[in-house]
Amino acid sequence: MESADLVDRHTLFEDAQAIVTACAFFSLGLALLGSAGLLMGGTPGIALLVSRVTGFPFGPVYVLVNLPFFFLGVRVLGWRFTLKTFAAIALLAFATDRLPAVLQLGRVDPIYAALMGGALAGVGLLMLFRHEASLGGLNILAIYLQKRFGVRAGVFQLTVDACIVVASFFVVSLATLALSVAGAVALNLVLAVNHKPGRYMGA
Repeated sequence: MESADLVDRHTLFEDAQAIVTACAFFSLGLALLGSAGLLMGGTPGIALLVSRVTGFPFGPVYVLVNLPFFFLGVRVLGWRFTLKTFAAIALLAFATDRLPAVLQLGRVDPIYAALMGGALAGVGLLMLFRHEASLGGLNILAIYLQKRFGVRAGVFQLTVDACIVVASFFVVSLATLALSVAGAVALNLVLAVNHKPGRYMGA
């Protein structure tokens, strides 16, 4: 195994382009899921649900939902990780709120929206994870558990996301619930297959 001093660290430019690209992918995934009225797990899903119910913009709600997790990020993953995560959260909030100005989705098949929306969001998260960043909330806990105990980030998030979506049984139809679970599976399958401890050595 390579020693820590041989790990090729990402440059500031590499981190910046990855965060921008990841947030673009994730916001598009959210748009696809939202076009079919589907749900998502984690803090983005919580913020999306609150935004729909209250009418408040997604961005401010998403930032507020993530604030309690910053302490964990700083304490267990360090300032470098936390600052990049904060940048990703702010950019995703900005991009998601302004996406309708540049993209108007017409009819989207719900099954396609679930699978492709989840996959796009998963690719976005994978980019962030490989650049020592996340979208806050459960992502921070997932990365910590993988680093500390070897628990697959994708497997952990799939379990938690499925629980969050299933808990929405009382507010959505069974069909919407089933497609939302399919979206959560698509998202976390990307992470479970591609984000494994020790496989990717960049930081």
